[in-house]
Amino acid sequence: MARPAYFDAFPGLALERDEAGVLTATFHSGGGPLTFTARDHTDYTEAFYRIAQDRENSIVILTGAGGQFIAGIDFPSFGNVADPDVWSQVHDEGVQILENLANIRVPVIAAVEGAAHVHSEYALMANIIVAGESATFHDLPHFAGGIVPGDGIFTTWSYRAGPGRAEAWLLDPQPISADTAKQWGVVAEVVPDGTALTRARALAALYLAKPTVARRNTRIHFIQPLKERLVREVGYGLTLEGASAAALVKSMSG
Repeated sequence: MARPAYFDAFPGLALERDEAGVLTATFHSGGGPLTFTARDHTDYTEAFYRIAQDRENSIVILTGAGGQFIAGIDFPSFGNVADPDVWSQVHDEGVQILENLANIRVPVIAAVEGAAHVHSEYALMANIIVAGESATFHDLPHFAGGIVPGDGIFTTWSYRAGPGRAEAWLLDPQPISADTAKQWGVVAEVVPDGTALTRARALAALYLAKPTVARRNTRIHFIQPLKERLVREVGYGLTLEGASAAALVKSMSG
């Protein structure tokens, strides 16, 4: 079977699929740990749409390169977020990224090593998170920097961990360990460092033993309640986040 063209279309996302249809999507910058940019924000909108539409993908594994999930972000690459035209694009892509992840209609596994400090909600869109024992989860870009955590991180964390934990953590964001995330019900398994992807592939093999329609429909069933919340909440949350970003820019320039 020919390699799909979209596999090579996104510089910040390496896509490889094995003969069984297990697609491994690796976040990266030049083969090393990803520093998330505006280009990635745009690209991931289409990438997750393509992944969701491709019925040759039997299982999807999300992971990061260089021993990190997503550790950093290039804020200047997004331009002047106080400009409504700039934020309109950020808003629309932010909504579409999560809706496209939710529309992946096969089991999704996140293999998290190192820092999941930016867009950890991508990992929480998976059915199962396997984390290395030194992995940490954080919300680096939002309240810590003076803007609303409105891009889906509250929706996903409150859905997985409960609203009380999510609100307290997002108002005073500090890195939490893989063990704590497991206690909160977010992480399913904590494994030795460097083995999260291996364990994710073992789980994928386990799921592949089940009939195709059962696998697909189970993912669809499990993601539906979170998908409904995303549709209700993320567009509004990103509007609030945009207003706070504009206010922050104004305060810094005034």
